[in-house]
This record gives sequence, C-alpha cells and structure tokens, in this order.
Amino acid sequence: MKNNWKLRTIAYVIGLIILGLGISLVIEASQGAGAWDALYVGLNKQFGLTVGTWLIIVGLVLVLINAILLKERLDWFAMLTLLLLGWVVDFWLYIIINTWQPALYWEQIGLLLVGMIVMAVGVSIYLQAKFAPTSVDKLMYAIAHRTGFSLRVSKTIGEVIALAFAWIAGGPIGLGTVLITFLVGPLVQFFIKRVEPLFAPRVKA
Repeated sequence: MKNNWKLRTIAYVIGLIILGLGISLVIEASQGAGAWDALYVGLNKQFGLTVGTWLIIVGLVLVLINAILLKERLDWFAMLTLLLLGWVVDFWLYIIINTWQPALYWEQIGLLLVGMIVMAVGVSIYLQAKFAPTSVDKLMYAIAHRTGFSLRVSKTIGEVIALAFAWIAGGPIGLGTVLITFLVGPLVQFFIKRVEPLFAPRVKA
C-alpha cells in the first residue's frame, strides 16, 4: 500500500479516529492511563484546557525537541497528526462518552480492557498509512540517535520521563498504566496481521 495514497489516507484517518476513541475509553475508566495520556489528564486537572488540547501542546513541544536532537527541520506532518488526534480525543471524551462514567469497579476494568483493545486496533490501522511517526515515537528515535541506546531502551526512557511528569501533575497512574505499557504492543502485533489485508490494494484481474 506504499504508493496507494487513497488507501493510506483512509487508514490514517480511520486509525486516528479509533485510536482517539480508545484513549478516551481508557481515561474514562479511571483505572490509570498510558504514560503520555496520564500526563495530558494531569495537566488538564492542574491548569484547565482540554485533554486533547494538552495532547497537542505537549506534542508540539516534542516536535521542537525532536528537531533539536535530530538537527532536522520541524516535522509539519507530525503537527497535523497532533491536531487531528487532539480534536478526536476531545470529541469522544467530552461530547460522546462523557455522559456515562462507570462507578463500579468491574465496569471500570471492563472499560479499561475495551479501551486498550480499541487503542491497539486504531494503532494497527494507523500504521497502514506508513506516514511519518508521531512526535512521541520520534522522540524514541531522537533519544537513540543522541545516546546510542537501543530503540527499546530509548522508548523506556521516554515513557519514564512522561510518567515522572504525569505523577508530578497528578495524572491517573494505576493498573491501566501497567497494562497499557506491557500489553498494547503485543495487541497491536496481533491486530496488525488481521488489518493489513483489509487495506491491501486489490489487483485487477
């Protein structure tokens, strides 16, 4: 699908919409969110503005940091992705699902698990577009470039930094944070094999 712009654009948009839904479900579950999402929620609690707005603001800061570390120009496409994902998260979080907040523990756990699966599906679809990496993912490459560490270690460093700031901001760190850290990656690998055929260009007979 590398040269099929139509399919890539569809995957890009659908993937971001589903990813935004998954992020919103996890946040609404109130059992802890991923490191970066927990930071956005913490900043929302401390300073106001919406979660999606903080996603955009923090992402733009990362775009600048990545450009400095990699000695590259600003990644304008990453900025577009941030804007779209921030708007989508706010749409799901404040307009669609904000009317129901699970009170029972089993409801929260169930919503957390559903949110994780939806996130993984969204990421697996988004990756089909094969566009530039997000600002968070590019931070991993920037850290690896500057330190010489492996991508796995560099990703861990980025997650730890986000967790530290999320904790300072009072973001939701809990069971969901642990589950997302260790399970979303394998879930993406599981779904990506099933998503790829859906976006593969069909060859005319």
